[in-house]
Amino acid sequence: MPRAATPAIAALVAANVPHDVLQYHHDPRAESYGEEAVAALAAANGVEPAQVFKTLVIALPKGLGVAVLPVPEKLSLKAAAAALGAPKATMADKAAAERSTGYVVGGISPLGQRRPLPTVVDASALRWDRVLCSAGKRGLDIALPPQDLIRLTGAVTADICA
Repeated sequence: MPRAATPAIAALVAANVPHDVLQYHHDPRAESYGEEAVAALAAANGVEPAQVFKTLVIALPKGLGVAVLPVPEKLSLKAAAAALGAPKATMADKAAAERSTGYVVGGISPLGQRRPLPTVVDASALRWDRVLCSAGKRGLDIALPPQDLIRLTGAVTADICA
């Protein structure tokens, strides 16, 4: 597979960020993309499930935002909204999320989005030397230092898990 197979990987290559691209078999019948990634990647790559992060697009009163948090956790919409300076948040419509990011649900990466969105990364990311997140395609993740994820997305960090 070419190094810059997705816009997310291209963004990392362009920024000279050290990263690993991890591929796994995506089952189209999988009910939870995040849980599928954890099951396929955690043990095989020597990482804890809490190091595998999901990217959720949320609707804020003035547009969309992105919340990045560990797969095993649930998002606190109230905490994510507060971190992004909004009074409230709801989960974004699937079509709006795909249109805005340029990725399909289950493969939305916080990196290389069509239009950069305000982003919050759960503060637990900073406990790890590397975290995994979607590389922009179902069945493809990237492992990178959390500081680089935060820097490249212009994210704030906050406790956003319910």
